Amino acid sequence: IVPEKLRDRIDGLLDGLRQPGEGAPGPEAVQPPERERADAESAQRALASPAREVEDRQEKLRRARTRALVRHARAADAILEAKREGLAPSLEQRRELTEARRTFEAVRPHGWQDAEAAYNKDNSLAQEAATGRVNRTVRALQLETEIRTDPARRADRFVERWKELGQTSQRQYQMGDMSGYKATRATMGDMAKSLERDPQLESILANRKRDLGIGIDSGRRLGLELAFSHGIDLGRGRGLGL
Repeated sequence: IVPEKLRDRIDGLLDGLRQPGEGAPGPEAVQPPERERADAESAQRALASPAREVEDRQEKLRRARTRALVRHARAADAILEAKREGLAPSLEQRRELTEARRTFEAVRPHGWQDAEAAYNKDNSLAQEAATGRVNRTVRALQLETEIRTDPARRADRFVERWKELGQTSQRQYQMGDMSGYKATRATMGDMAKSLERDPQLESILANRKRDLGIGIDSGRRLGLELAFSHGIDLGRGRGLGL
């Protein structure tokens, strides 16, 4: 027999543990399966919503970058075509290129610079991208981005490209392809002249003159030294040159 005072004390302790409704579980204690599923689905939607928003924003940015790339390619190709025909770009063409650059910069910083570096090496990339065929141009642009952000790699690429063009020009000359020979030499002239706008690259390449075919140091700046050593005209080539 439990003493009355002790029984009252035990009942008091149990009262604190009992749920409403005289010991029966309250509505908050056990939820119906349907309610649990609904809560779980609601939580999943809440978690997934931000992810979808991020994906949507990324997709919109990709589309905007593609549109900017195509517009810029059309403007660049128009100027390159004029130069191929021996004409000076019109004021309207220059203005469109400026606007296309500004649009491209807004959605991909330095994108137009990397694209133009690729176009100057291979004019056909601008022609392709101008018609919406951007896959090859995008890969070339990404490579130019890597080269731009890595000075040592940029120097390696310059030397590699210079040697390729030098060999190509010799082969074209030997085959009597004077039109191709002049075009290749013009591209080499663009490369030499570009060093005037890239002092960092010029500084790195100053220690690689032998790789560039410079046997005697005349004290000239590297771009002029390249032109002098290889007999290249630094006039307008077939790059954008703006």
